[in-house]
Amino acid sequence: MLHRRIRWIVATTIGYNLVEAVVAITAGTVASSAALVAFGLDSTIEVLSAAAVAWQFTRRDPERWEKGTLRVIAVAFFALAAWVTVASLSALIARVEVEHSSIGIVLTAVSVVVMPLLSFAERRAGRELGSATAVADSMQTLICAYLSAAVLVGLVLNSAFDWWWADAIAGLVIAAFAVREGVEAWRGDACATSVGMLLDEEPESERERGS
Repeated sequence: MLHRRIRWIVATTIGYNLVEAVVAITAGTVASSAALVAFGLDSTIEVLSAAAVAWQFTRRDPERWEKGTLRVIAVAFFALAAWVTVASLSALIARVEVEHSSIGIVLTAVSVVVMPLLSFAERRAGRELGSATAVADSMQTLICAYLSAAVLVGLVLNSAFDWWWADAIAGLVIAAFAVREGVEAWRGDACATSVGMLLDEEPESERERGS
């Protein structure tokens, strides 16, 4: 049951992020917004992370693939940080003038609401199952929500006050957070126990009966 719930959550996340990536990259290109383009690229990385978890839970023994899937998620975090850092620094150095983007503002505002809900649902199911990969992927989704908020604030400030640098600065903060989460996922710290540990653990009541 929990495996099925995680697969549905991951499938929803993948579908949403595919749409988000196309819309964000297109809108960012039209508005010359490095932040929006980076946001779209982040969505593609989110798809990679979610797909890795979905693949794991199609295996007969998901716990056997725990470490490898965590490494894929960690790499996705690092890639996210790299893209956002490059885009933000490029925007700061080139003093890129970003045009108003109503589509970008609406898209990021919707993501600020949707992404935390998906993250919470997957994290709850992952903790109930004891899956480090599901919890790590939920953090990836939450980072996408933070990035959505950062890009939204940047787009609004740029449109209202011509503060072209606002979203670039926020992006660098999110990149630093993504690196930290990537390190934790690589070390396997995203969850206290893995599926394998739970399966290998003998219930206390059975140990008492056997003694």
